[in-house]
Amino acid sequence: MQLYRQYLIVGGMPECVMQFTQTQDYLTQEMILTGYLNDMSKYNHSNEIKKTRLVYDNITVQLSKKNTRFQYKLVKKGGRAAEFENAIEWLCLSGITSRIYRAEQIRKALENDRDIDAFKIYVSDSGLLCAKKELSATDILYMVDEINDFKGGMTENYVNNQLIVNGYSPYYWESERGAEIDFIIQRENQIIPIEVKAADNTKAKSLKRYMELYKPAYAIKCSAKNFGWEENKKIVPLYAVFCI
Repeated sequence: MQLYRQYLIVGGMPECVMQFTQTQDYLTQEMILTGYLNDMSKYNHSNEIKKTRLVYDNITVQLSKKNTRFQYKLVKKGGRAAEFENAIEWLCLSGITSRIYRAEQIRKALENDRDIDAFKIYVSDSGLLCAKKELSATDILYMVDEINDFKGGMTENYVNNQLIVNGYSPYYWESERGAEIDFIIQRENQIIPIEVKAADNTKAKSLKRYMELYKPAYAIKCSAKNFGWEENKKIVPLYAVFCI
């Protein structure tokens, strides 16, 4: 788990990894973040630059909410899809961020039932996400209480990146009464729900409700707990999410 937390801070950018392996110092990613902002100016339409920066700067705000679904009103008061959809598309196509949609129906193929108006946005590198939030290495290594509001979104962000690297196209699920499953993937001809917890508390009412409704072959719970199996749920420690 200590190595997992180190990874959250360092991320996967080659320069940051090299710096850490050589010096064991946590490199501030300010130069890379500045480079991203410059790229937004170089390769984007002039009338979209400000909007793109607004969206990018707002992602940490979105991930600090209990419901991490993207909300235009958090970017700008009165903000609407028509104003920011091009900015979001540019960030996703550039690889700086990724977007996952809500699955309206749990059936094959998930892409056919995605809700294009309900989605979440994640940063493609965990180190840059922490740098954007201006978190120190100590904050992450010891998971201090001051970042409690961000722990859930940060952990979701990490898991999403690992799923994408493994070739999955994640979705999420939300019921009319507010139950939510962080990720839904299609694996080996099965639709599998994935619940994510930042700590070792793995109680998940939403997952229980989902399993009652859709009866998946099994579910996956990612948390700080060690490997295990309980009530048709595969327990996977956060550091091993890549092995899902």
